[in-house]
Amino acid sequence: MENFKELFEPLKLKNNEIKNRVLMGSMHTGLEEAKDGYKKMATFYGQRAKAGVGLIVTGGIAPNFAGRTQPFASQLSFPWQVKHHKVITDEVHKHGGKICMQILHAGRYAYHPLNIGPSNIKSPITPFKPFGLTKFGIKKTIWDFANCASLAQKAGYDGIEIMGSEGYLLNQFICKRTNKRTDEYGGSFENRIRFIKELITSVRKKVSSDFIIIYRLSMLDLVEGGSTWEEVVELGKIVEGLGVDIINTGIGWHEARVPTIATMVPRAAFSWITEKFKPHVSIPVVTTNRINDPQVANDIIKSNQADMISMARPFLADPELLLKAKEGRSDEINTCIGCNQACLDHIFQNKICSCLVNPKACHEIEFSNSNLSSNSNKNIAVIGAGPSGLSFAIEAAGLGHRVTVYEKRDQIGGQFNIAKEIPGKEEFHETIRYFKTMIKKLNINLVLNTSVDYEFLKSSDHESFVFSTGIEPRMPKIQGIESDKVLNYAEVLYDKKEVGQKVAIIGAGGIGFDTAEFLAHNPNHKPTSLSKEEFFHEWGVDTTYKNAGALKSKEQIKSHREITLIQRKTSKHGKNLGKTTGWIHRQSLKDKGIKMIGGVEYKEINSSGLVIEIDGNQKTLEVDNIIICAGQTSVNKLYNEFDEKESRPSYLIGGALKASEIDAKRAIDEGVRLAYKI
Repeated sequence: MENFKELFEPLKLKNNEIKNRVLMGSMHTGLEEAKDGYKKMATFYGQRAKAGVGLIVTGGIAPNFAGRTQPFASQLSFPWQVKHHKVITDEVHKHGGKICMQILHAGRYAYHPLNIGPSNIKSPITPFKPFGLTKFGIKKTIWDFANCASLAQKAGYDGIEIMGSEGYLLNQFICKRTNKRTDEYGGSFENRIRFIKELITSVRKKVSSDFIIIYRLSMLDLVEGGSTWEEVVELGKIVEGLGVDIINTGIGWHEARVPTIATMVPRAAFSWITEKFKPHVSIPVVTTNRINDPQVANDIIKSNQADMISMARPFLADPELLLKAKEGRSDEINTCIGCNQACLDHIFQNKICSCLVNPKACHEIEFSNSNLSSNSNKNIAVIGAGPSGLSFAIEAAGLGHRVTVYEKRDQIGGQFNIAKEIPGKEEFHETIRYFKTMIKKLNINLVLNTSVDYEFLKSSDHESFVFSTGIEPRMPKIQGIESDKVLNYAEVLYDKKEVGQKVAIIGAGGIGFDTAEFLAHNPNHKPTSLSKEEFFHEWGVDTTYKNAGALKSKEQIKSHREITLIQRKTSKHGKNLGKTTGWIHRQSLKDKGIKMIGGVEYKEINSSGLVIEIDGNQKTLEVDNIIICAGQTSVNKLYNEFDEKESRPSYLIGGALKASEIDAKRAIDEGVRLAYKI
């Protein structure tokens, strides 16, 4: 039996108490601006409160127009807006939870032309140059923060979190990188933090003593010209003295070139900085980033590295994470894999946030039981145990259907069995573990090592059939493609066929990048992941904090093979990779010395290697192997035959339906949605 005793201890504040040590961290969902968004957020946060989260922090709400992250982002500045927020707080309180509203002023990160900053220095990640705040503007902004906090209390929030990290406005005032002022708000450290001191003082005066104030302190800026360690500690002591109740850890500016939350970041990689900071203050300190497992969280509390654990995306993946841990059902947790594909990538595309492994996140009302058909006890066959088939099977069985899954291989998981082999993507093991647990819990009949055909299905007594037969690698038409030198990505990543020292990879999409990363790390096909120390060395994080911003020179990890990544397109390699993670994959391969060539025409494969043509000039890449990562084709022949001959309902989902990309997000979403329609 698991024991998470430390995780469930109450946390006593000066004038308040939180029932356990878990904080659901702030994360913008897109519901803040959506139609009926407050009602949807109430359901979203209410589910998490019902499942026992100690304290919830909302996505960032601007205190004025200039502070909005984009023109139509949420703002709380007027009394008439209070009633909208009360829908959320009432729902959370109904379930015995506590909730704080994050006040976020984007500063120069705002994606609109009226953005402001301490100085008029443009951000590298937004197109608009900010206006430098006047002294009147500073006083007005301070008043707006205090007004926003007061309105939040009237709306029923138990507190606020002041966003002072990640490179937003307050962080911009603190750092020399963005604060070039010559008045009393710039220059010396004392002057650069004056704005923060006046702001917190003003906020504390406008709210009651039991109203929780969290300050999100940037403990690692991870940018040149960031704060020094001494400045971080000094500011922490100052905000404590000004009446802040909790200090939350902020890691990295948005423009930092160090991964901080992607799946390749080791679990709890940044808890060391919270532990380093904690002895300098007497109020509770929260640690954060890449903590997705209750055992890891409990160990952090038990070893006194932090007083609270902040998890945001893990509560997208599983709203009952904490409840399952408390009840000894950790194996049933649908673990966040840190992919960003349906959460942060959606937000940066102005879509509603969700979760790759849990498409119901932020869409809870849409998936309510009222959408079920009257008959929820069908006998259903699922052909294929990949992500789409398994997500359907688990959801359908949970809704009362009898489900049998047929899989031709000896294990479930489909393309996730390829993904889990990629260094930095080991979290995909967790999703397969979750699938296995739920198959057993829901009494799903799993039939492995079985290739079904039309005659088998015809003679079965199933009422409905779901075909999730997946994809297979597409082989381009190149002279000599039948050569023994040629392998497809599945043969390399799944079948573990031997690969030589010099390799050309045809195709620079997601699977091409993954194959290159795998071959760069794994000379003998042994999956490896970076330790925390290796991660810090590879990405240049200075854990001694001798340098401002905690940066140091990277220690290059050289590829174990000579790899060339090739594509026909002249556009940037990996152009369609994830919005928030693509740069990481490109930088990782670049740092390992992987060559990237575009605008290529493939002429032939011969005994010497791969003959290509660029701008009319031919050259031969002398390689031992050519790995084909040039897309996929759907495996749907059986579905087509069945659909043509049978009257019983049949459905096609996942890669078998559409194979333009290996898209687990779409596949799982299709599986879950079909379960509510079948």
